[in-house]
Amino acid sequence: MNQKGLTTGQIAKRTGMTIRALRYYDRIGLLKPSQYQGKTRLYSKGDVAKLQKLSVLKFIGLSLEEMGTVMESHDENADLRSSLLLQKQLILQKMRHMEGVVKAIEASMDYMEQQDNEPDWEELTGMIHTVQTERDWGEQYRNAVRLQARMHLYDRFSTNQLGWHEWFFKQVQQAASLHPPAVPVKLLDIGCGDASLWARNKGRIPPYWEITLADASAGMLEDARSSLGESAVRFKFRQADVRALPFADDEFQIVIANHMLYHVEELTPAFKEISRVLSEKGIFFASTMSSRHLLEMEELAREFDPGLRVLDDTIEQFNLYNGAELLNPWFPGAELVRYKDSLVVTEAGPLIRYMTSTPMNAGKRLTGQVMEQFTAFVERRMLEKGSIVISKDMGYFSFSKL
Repeated sequence: MNQKGLTTGQIAKRTGMTIRALRYYDRIGLLKPSQYQGKTRLYSKGDVAKLQKLSVLKFIGLSLEEMGTVMESHDENADLRSSLLLQKQLILQKMRHMEGVVKAIEASMDYMEQQDNEPDWEELTGMIHTVQTERDWGEQYRNAVRLQARMHLYDRFSTNQLGWHEWFFKQVQQAASLHPPAVPVKLLDIGCGDASLWARNKGRIPPYWEITLADASAGMLEDARSSLGESAVRFKFRQADVRALPFADDEFQIVIANHMLYHVEELTPAFKEISRVLSEKGIFFASTMSSRHLLEMEELAREFDPGLRVLDDTIEQFNLYNGAELLNPWFPGAELVRYKDSLVVTEAGPLIRYMTSTPMNAGKRLTGQVMEQFTAFVERRMLEKGSIVISKDMGYFSFSKL
């Protein structure tokens, strides 16, 4: 690539795309070249990175409209390796879905061979269901980008160098050590999400741990498998609602609800089920945050625009302040242990990406010229103080079943 960039013809020759497709992407605003030389389109390295992402989104089956929505959140300064990792995970999930479809077809064919070409209606309807449960891959990609933005901010600017996942894992590991050595310890992580707790501690998991990852969302379980990679064979995966767990009484020595109970609308049946599957002398860990967690981030947003919202108020349902009272009927005397940490942020980009990644209105309001104004506003605050300090108030409740 020369200093000016690649022409449409050069891009087409190197990538295998047609000139017509590239011109169409330009016309509909999906991929506009950074500059023109007369009527000649010139594509920069950044444009090529966008084109690479578009090719993956097209490969996994997104429509042009869906691709456009995803590309609206494209960050020129984002880490390319992280972007490629997200794309890899999404493709692996798509592959697993297709493998499921193939297995469903093969099962139907095997049945017909055994029954002299008579179809089995249960098999056929099951196969249709497998095909129809195609995920919203565009939304899946956006969710992954949002999660990555949050993890990136924590990893870069947290003052506690150990990190939440390693620290919390050590607490679980200490509890598991109370059981006889080398005897299998059964652990349940309910609402496991993308299994970040385990993916970040893969090398620390003792061989005698038997871990079940459960989540109400089949999609999240796919994310968990992807993040664990080759280590996924060590885990059991179950789709399960915490309010109706498909496990036996007293089945697990350790049950973990890691930053998920504030999403549960009915806590009483959830606590009843957790208590039921927790064995005698078993330990329950319930981690959460307080309403002060990241409060300065919300205050910064409202200083710029009183109508701007960043933090989700679902934390009010189960937090460090009300957690003990809510747990008490089922887990009396649950002990609160706090995780000491804060953020000292020295770059505007990662902070703003976090703020726009939440489900509140910041992502919709901070666009175009407003985003430019907000970025300048945050940079001024950092210049005045050298950094922006943000509180992190996290911890867990632990209960031992005597």
